[in-house]
Amino acid sequence: MVNITGIVDEIARLDALRALDMLDTPPEAEFDAIAAGARHLFGCKFAFVSLVDADRQWFKAACGLEASETSRDVSFCTHTIAADDLLVIADTRDDPRFATNPMVVETPFVRFYAGVPLRVTPSGGGAALPIGTLCVADDKPQDPTREKLEILAGMARVVEALLEARRTSKENLQLALDRQEALGDMARTHRLLQHAERMARIGSWRLELEGGRIHWADQTYAIHGLTPGSQAQLALAMQFYPEDDRAKLEAALDRCVRQGTAWDLELNFTDAQGRPRRVRTLGEIDERAGKRVAVMGVIQDITDRYQFERRLVAVARTDELTGIPSRRAFNEELEAALDRAREGTPLAIAIIDLDRFKEVNDRLGHATGDKVLQVMAAKLQAVQYLGDHFIARLGGDEFVLILRGRRTQEELVQDIARLLADLRYDVPDDRNVIMVSATIGACAYGASYVDRASLLKEADEALYRAKRMQRGTGAIAGNSAHIQNLVGEPR
Repeated sequence: MVNITGIVDEIARLDALRALDMLDTPPEAEFDAIAAGARHLFGCKFAFVSLVDADRQWFKAACGLEASETSRDVSFCTHTIAADDLLVIADTRDDPRFATNPMVVETPFVRFYAGVPLRVTPSGGGAALPIGTLCVADDKPQDPTREKLEILAGMARVVEALLEARRTSKENLQLALDRQEALGDMARTHRLLQHAERMARIGSWRLELEGGRIHWADQTYAIHGLTPGSQAQLALAMQFYPEDDRAKLEAALDRCVRQGTAWDLELNFTDAQGRPRRVRTLGEIDERAGKRVAVMGVIQDITDRYQFERRLVAVARTDELTGIPSRRAFNEELEAALDRAREGTPLAIAIIDLDRFKEVNDRLGHATGDKVLQVMAAKLQAVQYLGDHFIARLGGDEFVLILRGRRTQEELVQDIARLLADLRYDVPDDRNVIMVSATIGACAYGASYVDRASLLKEADEALYRAKRMQRGTGAIAGNSAHIQNLVGEPR
């Protein structure tokens, strides 16, 4: 293991890490999205949000690797936090520190690494300490541009902001709840708490069970867009939430009063000025001498964080080149479609592979190949006859369709035939034209094909059965039909 004593206070560093209370927690969309964005930026195989513990590195987010942690002895990130600076290894085999590392000479055969330390401020204050990294890696050497490294560093700052926000929010939320016991003789603490509430956009509240009176902190009024001091009422407070979310909050409040069950919810919200917001609300029962006397809690305006996370997720779900949904979006959509199919909603998928695409790339260059992919994506988006469907790019020259709604085998054959006719494109070159067409393999949900793996496998086998017979045609799993396009010449 790399010795970082003297460079970083290891005991203080581990204390700062564990104070986050994030080790061994479930995946979270915002961290996954940042890791996916970093991997996409570098075009590499792996990306991680890594937290370096005493004897292991644990991945809060991991793209491209199934493992949730590795030994610190083989950790590249240990070197990054030891240096407390950006670490770039263009080719691990040329670096004596890593040339014999098991991660280099064995699976996953890491050849390139770039990592930025993630620093957090200790709970007691002081200089920020490195507790992990945002890093990317690949099984091929890479010499990244300065611009990409600067973007990676900027993304690391976003991760730090998320970590700091979680730590600060946790501390402030606890402070806000504890505040109720200290109102009588802690005026100074009360003033400090008000400052903390404004900074964190957190407001406290209390509902008296006898009489139903509500007490709001000034910041609670501010979140609602109301003037402090105006009379708060439970029925009025509930009107700020849309019907579905209001029902969730009312049910949580009812369970809390009857059973003493605390809640922690994120809900949509519209303030008194008509501005849509996103809030987090926590509540718990207040007991005195064994009697439930009130429900108390906090409300936090998390609109900025929520919108940022949604933008990150949208980027991760969209194919950058074509603008249509990505493989990740397809996987999520297919799982949802399978759930509905198990309840009786018809489902089929179709894998589309472009013929002669490699020839376009080899003869005319990747820019022309990219144009072909964009044209084919646009053709798919323009299709009007498929009914309820979902389009995505799997990668390379492969697209995929999720076809929802009832259709007979004959109708599925007809739809594929029309697609074969539509997905034809002449690419001119100096000698002639390259006629790009599509070959399609489809599979309908049924007794033998009931999960994602079997559907994709059978659709893929149908695709290659069609290719063996003739490019630019189609086939369906479990159906012997060899599907031809409806017109003769490509368009």
